[in-house]
Amino acid sequence: MKKTIAIWVLLSAVFLSCVQEEHQKEITFMVDTNGIESINSIGIRGDFLPNKWEETVDLTDENNDGIFEITFTEKTAVNNINFKFVKNDSQFELEGKENRKITFNYNPETIIYKSKFNEETSIEIIKK
Repeated sequence: MKKTIAIWVLLSAVFLSCVQEEHQKEITFMVDTNGIESINSIGIRGDFLPNKWEETVDLTDENNDGIFEITFTEKTAVNNINFKFVKNDSQFELEGKENRKITFNYNPETIIYKSKFNEETSIEIIKK
């Protein structure tokens, strides 16, 4: 009986200690749409949003420079997110190609993610 209790205590300690601590993440997404025609809206869909891939969250272009932006702030323990930008709520960029991905460090982070619509290259500027 004592051996069973000792094993139970040991297993409980191992499994309870595996819970990852959440860290504050602030991510600003910036997508350049200059040269892209017939834009009514630019949004983002991904696995980190409340409705996952089912609903587009709109980005804004406050200064009309063709660069749409949005900032998300959340406390999370996930180590990465996957997403794509969406034109006019239905036209996913990078059709047939891998999703965009940001991998997080295990600490609070402020990230600025800059890209061009429908181009695979991006620049991640990480500030601590």
